[in-house]
Amino acid sequence: MPPLTHYLALSAMLFAIGTMGVFLRRNVITILLSIEIMLNAVNLSFVAFGRYLGTIDGQIIVFFVITVAAAEAAVGLALVIALFRHRETLNPDAFTSLRW
Repeated sequence: MPPLTHYLALSAMLFAIGTMGVFLRRNVITILLSIEIMLNAVNLSFVAFGRYLGTIDGQIIVFFVITVAAAEAAVGLALVIALFRHRETLNPDAFTSLRW
């Protein structure tokens, strides 16, 4: 069984990859996927700490985070589709104005 530090290192790498995706990409769908990667990194750390401490609390929190992530993905995708139909681009710089 790998030690806790291996799981935390993997979680930190996934979170860093997600953060780079949010800051460096110029596509709204890619940004949403990067946020999902960041949420999965946090889920991994919750499960790793739960297993290390011998409690089930980490897995319970992960179920709530997965539920919120699914709702975020559904609402985010609906917003992306609506914005694409209006602006015909997925570049986030085109969405700086809140007026239609």
